[in-house]
Amino acid sequence: MKKKPIIIIGIESSCDDTGVSIIQNRNVLSNVIFNQEIHKKYGGVVPELASRLHDINMTKAVQQAIFLAKINRNQIDAVSFTLGPGLIGPLLVGASFAKSFSMGLDIPLLTVNHIQAHILSHFIQDANLNNCYPKFPFLGLVISGGHTQIIKVNDFFQMEILGSTLDDSVGEALDKIARMLGFYYPGGPMIEYFSKNGNEKKFMFSKPIVSGLDFSFSGFKNNVLQYINKKLKKNTLFIKQNLSDICASIQKIIAEILLEKVQKAIIKTGISRIVLAGGVSANYEIRKIFMYFSKNQKNKKLEVFILKKKYTTDNGAMIAITGLLKYERNLFDSIHITPYSKFKNFKNYTVNK
Repeated sequence: MKKKPIIIIGIESSCDDTGVSIIQNRNVLSNVIFNQEIHKKYGGVVPELASRLHDINMTKAVQQAIFLAKINRNQIDAVSFTLGPGLIGPLLVGASFAKSFSMGLDIPLLTVNHIQAHILSHFIQDANLNNCYPKFPFLGLVISGGHTQIIKVNDFFQMEILGSTLDDSVGEALDKIARMLGFYYPGGPMIEYFSKNGNEKKFMFSKPIVSGLDFSFSGFKNNVLQYINKKLKKNTLFIKQNLSDICASIQKIIAEILLEKVQKAIIKTGISRIVLAGGVSANYEIRKIFMYFSKNQKNKKLEVFILKKKYTTDNGAMIAITGLLKYERNLFDSIHITPYSKFKNFKNYTVNK
């Protein structure tokens, strides 16, 4: 007898994007994202505003996701939502909606770790450029506005953090540097845009010296700021005259910092399968340097998996796929569980194979 396909709805509200997705098995039926443009004028996400807009957008996003998926809500087998880490206000909005949805339809509830979900995006059907799933074990490099981590992944729910940023995340550093250059929030994509016609070797910014597999981007950010301020004192048009070269040089150094740490992780663990995830993994220079690295290695076993851009930023599909993988293993959660803003380590489950 043919198995009934499992349909999961995923709800993401950890920051300022309201993401809702419906998947059937590993195929995405719909993936709706409501962005909050209002934060641009404040130079960053305002948690209170984000919470209010999630509250306004959530019902509309869910209705649109169900409509686009061409299903009836009674066909949904379970609801998954982001439990953390993230901004506590937005997380509470998503959690409240998901719990109500679960109770209203009398279906199971599945909570999702946001960082874990970024990594498991690679198990969505046709989500990455390789058009295949990475095999375990692999090293996950999660790079976003809130996180920069190297994670050893032994199985779907067996993960270990090997290195993290000691201060700013890579995305946060890019946004702060972008503000120095006169760009609005979010600034990372603006740096990427202006870098395309720049000379990446024009300016040499210093790389932070951090032992082990940890990162630090605060010192790099300050080095860029000091250099630019020094130049502006001599020439007030320095940024305008050198904008593309500055952006290209910044991106090159950041991409090199990330690659050098991953190379150390490969040596330390003996794992030569790399998975990139998170919003900053959409960056052209970072994608380019990792693809070049994989193609020019004597070790032909080395593989790099890169997501299609629509799955790099926060979205409901990554929450839905993680929920599906938990559903298949009967890893359901209580209605009484509460969101968290920060976490230190993953909750590892016994893997049922």
